[in-house]
Amino acid sequence: MADGWEADGAGVVRLPSGRLIRGRGLRRPLAGGPVPSFGLYLLGKPPPAVDWASRWLRWPDFRLPADRADAADAFRDLLERSGSERVEVACAGGQGRTGTALACVVILDGVPAADAVAWVRDHYSPHAVETPWQRRYVTRFSP
Repeated sequence: MADGWEADGAGVVRLPSGRLIRGRGLRRPLAGGPVPSFGLYLLGKPPPAVDWASRWLRWPDFRLPADRADAADAFRDLLERSGSERVEVACAGGQGRTGTALACVVILDGVPAADAVAWVRDHYSPHAVETPWQRRYVTRFSP
């Protein structure tokens, strides 16, 4: 996509399919350059307003999504939108919840569930997917 993310941009991950998704922490300032056209925000309370389309997934810090069916739907939506839009996924710090969501998205994109956490740690951040229950959530995630 000509107007998508720069592949080497901060937090940008190239999925196995070639699609790009940006992960970030909301505590950090928004990076320069283009803004997302869609954001998935993983927080325990509603996120601050943004100037682009967004979806809030209730997900308390260091925990799991409050509604797992809604989470799976949000991950599928994020993957689908990444084919034609600049999409980002973010939580407060950009590691645990964001990494867990990215791991579920890469499962949807074809990475085996048993390999998804390692894949995200290699391609996004070595600190992604912070807790044992987040790792277990990923390994049990099914499309």
